[in-house]
Amino acid sequence: MVDGPVVVVRGEAYREVAPEIARFAVTATARDRDREATLTRLAERAAAVRVLLDAEGPGIDRRETGELRVRPETRRSGERVVAYSGSVTTTVTVTDLTALGELMLRLADQDQVEVAGPWWSLRPDSPAHREARHAALADALRRAREYAEALGARVTALIELADAGAGEQPMMSRMAYAADGAESGPPELEIDPQPQTVHAAVQARFAISEPVLG
Repeated sequence: MVDGPVVVVRGEAYREVAPEIARFAVTATARDRDREATLTRLAERAAAVRVLLDAEGPGIDRRETGELRVRPETRRSGERVVAYSGSVTTTVTVTDLTALGELMLRLADQDQVEVAGPWWSLRPDSPAHREARHAALADALRRAREYAEALGARVTALIELADAGAGEQPMMSRMAYAADGAESGPPELEIDPQPQTVHAAVQARFAISEPVLG
């Protein structure tokens, strides 16, 4: 229990920082009247994607195979199968942002492959989060001192501090590029990473000395 006056304030901080990682999706597709031919082509195209990703080495932080779909296509009336289509999607997380555009277009240059993204973000343990929290606490202390000074008092102690909830505001940029099977090489593309907004907020209670009123 604290005797004496108390001031309650909220401190906030906003920071714009460069993204640290990017994610994009690569989808290989196949379609044929024969089911086995569809599966074979899908496996071959997915393998070609894996070869290109393997060649990137440490520039790729992780990759995850998501949705695999193989389905029969039928006529509008009846259940007669006219073709089979399939797709497999891999989500790729990249830390080397300088070569991102080149990698995405190289993947999209593969036969029947679509690339979508990128989605920018920070690492969960990014120093930007800690720096924003420190700045939010400093803002709370500054506000408390301003209120205390207005009353002719001073801040004497911190009573309580709570995270008021905030976090990274992810930014997304979507680029879709589907290969058309042409033999020419992919065009060059420069991708500009989108700044990430980091927001931190705290709720704090400070004890102050007796105000000088009047």
